[in-house]
Order: sequence, then structure tokens, then C-alpha cells
Amino acid sequence: MEIWHNPRCSKSRAAKAALDEAGVEYTERRYLDEPPAARELDAVLTRLGMEPWEVARLNEPAAKELGLKDLEHDRTRWIEILVANPVLIQRPIVVTGGGAVVARDAESVRRALDSQ
Repeated sequence: MEIWHNPRCSKSRAAKAALDEAGVEYTERRYLDEPPAARELDAVLTRLGMEPWEVARLNEPAAKELGLKDLEHDRTRWIEILVANPVLIQRPIVVTGGGAVVARDAESVRRALDSQ
């Protein structure tokens, strides 16, 4: 199990605390310091069952500068943008043996724990 974590984000801290409370072993990945490669993000998106524009933080200043709200939905291009600007990736993401979830609430964290 791995959590893509930003310690400055309250939702991310809450998800990490829930994993700690559950007593599961996991790897903490500070994805802003260690951005995913394109193929890795593509694989996680596939596990999430989502497209890159569905996990993009469109209210971030970088998203506005890049005009993401109006950008054509081309998976490869969006993945390139997210890899180059990891701050735009929704957080936290919990990757398990059975899939992945964007774990922004307690229910999502439970789903991650159930799918491990």
C-alpha cells in the first residue's frame, strides 16, 4: 500500500492518520518531492478508473495559467501536464494491491483498506 501524500494538506494528513490508526503497513510518497513518471501516473489512473482531468486540481494557480479548464481531453497530454506539475494532482491517493482511491474522506479510506 502506498499513499501519495502532501503533509501540508489536511485531507492528506487525515488519510495518513486513518491508515496509521488501522495499523496497516504502507509507503508514504511525498509526490510533490517525488513526482510520478508518466507511465506510473497512467497506471494509477487506470487503477482509479479515472481520467487525468478527473484528478486535476483545476483551482490551482498553475491550472489557471495552463488553461486546463478549456484544454482538450487528451489523456497523454494531460498526463504530461500533471507529471510536470504534480501540485495539480488531487490528493491523497492511496494505491493498494486491489486498486486505488482518491482518499479525501473517511469512506474513501475505508474503501482503500477494504481493497488491499
